[in-house]
Amino acid sequence: MTFDTRRWVKPQDLNPNGTLFGGRILEWIDEEIGIYAILQLETKRTAVKHMAAIDFVSPVSLGDIIEIGMEVQQFGTTSVTLKCKVRNTITHKTIIDIDSIVMVALDEQGKSKSHGKQKLNS
Repeated sequence: MTFDTRRWVKPQDLNPNGTLFGGRILEWIDEEIGIYAILQLETKRTAVKHMAAIDFVSPVSLGDIIEIGMEVQQFGTTSVTLKCKVRNTITHKTIIDIDSIVMVALDEQGKSKSHGKQKLNS
């Protein structure tokens, strides 16, 4: 798994408990998997089709630096299935695990389209 993206947790990212909002971390993941899928599938448009088994493992505090890692599980005709992990950059403690995210390539009308990819782009 490669960890290419880092985020610094700031006051505006916190919930009333003083930890990172779950929705904020999912927003960051959604953005990063979108970019990753666009680059892998070499298309301008993708969308999340399915996300399964989201496991919030440990909380994140103000000032923590987190990193988002992704790994391709398989390529479909119109999709790519990814695994995602978010961890603390310093301690490498897992923050969130997502077993399966299916990203679909889209045409100009927003319909799924074949992408022709079978292996990772460098």
